Amino acid sequence: MTRDEAGMGAGAVASSGTQPEGKSENGVAVAFGRQLKLLRVRSGLDRVEFGKRLGYAAQSVASFEQGRRIPQPEFVDEADRLLEAGGLLMALKEELARSQYPAFFRDMARLEAEAVELCAYDSHIVNGLLQTEEYMRAVLGMRRPLLGVETIEERVAARLARQKILSCWPAPLLSFVVEEGALRKRLGGKAVMRGQLEQLLLFGALRNVELQLMPLDREDNAGVDGPFTVITRKDGEQFVYMEVQGRSNLLTKRDETQLAAARYGIIRSQALTPRETLGFVEKLLGEL
Repeated sequence: MTRDEAGMGAGAVASSGTQPEGKSENGVAVAFGRQLKLLRVRSGLDRVEFGKRLGYAAQSVASFEQGRRIPQPEFVDEADRLLEAGGLLMALKEELARSQYPAFFRDMARLEAEAVELCAYDSHIVNGLLQTEEYMRAVLGMRRPLLGVETIEERVAARLARQKILSCWPAPLLSFVVEEGALRKRLGGKAVMRGQLEQLLLFGALRNVELQLMPLDREDNAGVDGPFTVITRKDGEQFVYMEVQGRSNLLTKRDETQLAAARYGIIRSQALTPRETLGFVEKLLGEL
């Protein structure tokens, strides 16, 4: 078995490949929706009554059945029990969760969930794993071309779901280096940025998280080529994820991933220590 077969599967992006962002029909959501509707109709429930029993509006049920929205895992579990589906709906839960991400991010999302160590360098915005919901909405709302309201809601929900990595057990080792400039941008306004800085203080205090800031006045910075993330799995395999302008690149070749990991180590050594970083974030809060 090759490394690609063992690690990433047919959907992996080679080190020279890219995937553009685009809006296409979510086949998994459509298949789930059809099964949901068949089971609901078989049970003799209309959308209003079915939604009422689960605490959802009929309009939401319609969106799920038409594959326009991704239901939360709790809805899938409750619907399976209510409709006596025998696990048929729950069997699609994992694939549904993955399908809520943009196509170019799905391989990364799977790797992220398997990581024992994740090291991320960010230069323009706060890393998605550390973002508040308000900050997410502000960033996604600024995308051009504009994202639809439903797409923004899906991506906010998906990004929040990814943050489970911060509290799961066994706890992966998480390291983040962020440029000072990213924390000085008042994306969404002062209130949004204040909440984001406060959340950084909370996340930065977690035992498995090391947050470091790269000051603007640093004369040495090995991150001049832009943001990237190094993921290490339990089997020791490393992957490097890069994203720019709606396109992604996933490096899998060992020589490339080792160089990226070494580069990240240099970046960390040039940044403030975690303790200094928390003090700096408190200073930025005082300036708002």
